[in-house]
Amino acid sequence: MRASVVSKTNFVPLQEPAFQPVGAPISLADFADDVRRGLKKTGQKELYSKYLYDDVGSALFDVITLLPEYGLARADARLLRRHSSELAQRLDRPPLIIELGSGSGSKTRWILSELSAKEPVTYCPIDISESALHKCWRELSQVDSLEIVPIAQSYLDGLHQAIRLRPSGSPLLVLFLGSTLGNFEPDRATDFLCDIRQVLLPGDVFYLSTDLQKDIVRMIDAYDDAVGVTAAFNLNLLARINRELEGNFELSQFQHEARYDEEEHRIEMHLRSTIDQTVKIGHDLVVSLSQGETIWTESSYKFRCEDVVALAGRTGFECEAQWVDEEWPFAQSLLRAV
Repeated sequence: MRASVVSKTNFVPLQEPAFQPVGAPISLADFADDVRRGLKKTGQKELYSKYLYDDVGSALFDVITLLPEYGLARADARLLRRHSSELAQRLDRPPLIIELGSGSGSKTRWILSELSAKEPVTYCPIDISESALHKCWRELSQVDSLEIVPIAQSYLDGLHQAIRLRPSGSPLLVLFLGSTLGNFEPDRATDFLCDIRQVLLPGDVFYLSTDLQKDIVRMIDAYDDAVGVTAAFNLNLLARINRELEGNFELSQFQHEARYDEEEHRIEMHLRSTIDQTVKIGHDLVVSLSQGETIWTESSYKFRCEDVVALAGRTGFECEAQWVDEEWPFAQSLLRAV
């Protein structure tokens, strides 16, 4: 089967050994604007979590998923391994499967193998990291009867591109694995699912993974591992600003910090300045940080199963089935568009 990369409106055949995606999902200008906006905020400074996932960040995150403290990825994979057959039975053999934020796509193999065994399937992994898409393409290109069309784009833009490949009148499966929905503020999560629903047809399936609330120490450890890989992942965001936007952050003057907000039910990742300092980015952005001041880089909201059911009902879906991993409380929910 053919594998290709899609960016913007271009479909470019991909031939080994070269992997040559066209275009870039996020421009330097957008990156620079978002950095300026976040670091100039009054009160709590911020950097958006999507910028954690450049090529270096994506590679570090792959390592994080293997750490003993980070049970989320293993729970996600266990549920897919155990329930892919049942999931396939509930689906009307969709010829097009779209995955938002696919990363390397390794755990998606269970679903793809189950569905492509029945008839040919087109799989569109969507990710802003081209290196992650390349790894995904290499990981899954040997699955029989599977055509892979990677898309280097943001979630919604990529979805709008991928959905053009839907055969007329055929069902669609959209995957959103890895608990990434937890990175959205609650109102934004609702808006996001509404946006997804707008491009789906009644009967289409949105398959959603969410991390569940659990012991606080266990949750914090998952974001502050003993080896320090998550710290490197977080600090790489400052290194990326240095590399791409001519920043002069001294990484040794920042510490990674994970904390849990009990009222909001979210893990927060911060970078704490260890001294009073001034940082310059590009030609005209100067940022002052006091000792102890933090830059907020990521939120990860933790759900209850009933929260997912309620969210589905508010956004045009019905929660048809839900599977929960008991070893690491984690849920996968089959949401059908109504």
